[in-house]
Amino acid sequence: MTTARTKQPGAQSPPASRPSLLASAGVRKLGLTVLGWSVACVIFFPIFWMVLTGFKTEAAAIADPSLIFSPTLESYQAVHDRTGYARFAINSVVVAFGSTLLALLIAIPSAYSMAFLPTRRTKGTLLWMLSTKMLPPVGVLVPIYLIFRDVGLLDTRTGLIIVYTLMNLPIVVWMLYTFFKDMPKDILEAGRMDGASTLQEVLYLLMPLTLPGIASTGLLSVILSWNEAFWSLNLTSSNAAPLTAYIASFSSPEGLFWAKLSAASTMAIAPILVLGWMTQKQMVRGLTFGAVK
Repeated sequence: MTTARTKQPGAQSPPASRPSLLASAGVRKLGLTVLGWSVACVIFFPIFWMVLTGFKTEAAAIADPSLIFSPTLESYQAVHDRTGYARFAINSVVVAFGSTLLALLIAIPSAYSMAFLPTRRTKGTLLWMLSTKMLPPVGVLVPIYLIFRDVGLLDTRTGLIIVYTLMNLPIVVWMLYTFFKDMPKDILEAGRMDGASTLQEVLYLLMPLTLPGIASTGLLSVILSWNEAFWSLNLTSSNAAPLTAYIASFSSPEGLFWAKLSAASTMAIAPILVLGWMTQKQMVRGLTFGAVK
């Protein structure tokens, strides 16, 4: 006669479902990995195709879309001989970094006052600033063009720096505001009790502690300024033209020269791609700054 075993109080049953849970977790992780690589390949493929097309001849770029071909530097040589790449690249560097520096100089005190000295109009001001990004640039092209013409800022680096600063300022202020908002106010109050002025609070307390956020904001502003094409094409002609205008110069009434256009585009985006690749850790760190308490 068999007797039924009684379960002892407090005894734990063996984890019979643990292997299945581990298997489902592994499948989910594998699926997310495959999905992530698929999305990355889809996003990267146009850049990959553009780089390959730059190593083709014009005839091969139009008639031969295959990945197997005899590479040549003919298009890059033609692009280099036709225009001065260095001049356009220098303009892009000066305008992108100059506008970013100016935007940060304006945005840091603005975000500080909104984060630590808010008023009942602070949220409305932030929303109004962000709403300006919804305005199509062509809607304000004529007045800005006329103003720049009258004050002598057409086809100048200074004019582009001003426009790019105004273009990126709402995003820069919003990002810095969120970073500053995550900072404990007790740190600034302790500095204030020790006799620190407002400028000293910003320079010696706030900025060092939020440096990852400020760096990621600056990098994003540089990328947006580097890739901006609308204003550079309408406000410059030759002296201050950046690389976006350099790319557009390969579109002619005779048609598009795909190989040369691809070579010019590759040369234009190469510096910012290298910068983004070298600073990706800092950008991710800054964008996730304050996410975990």
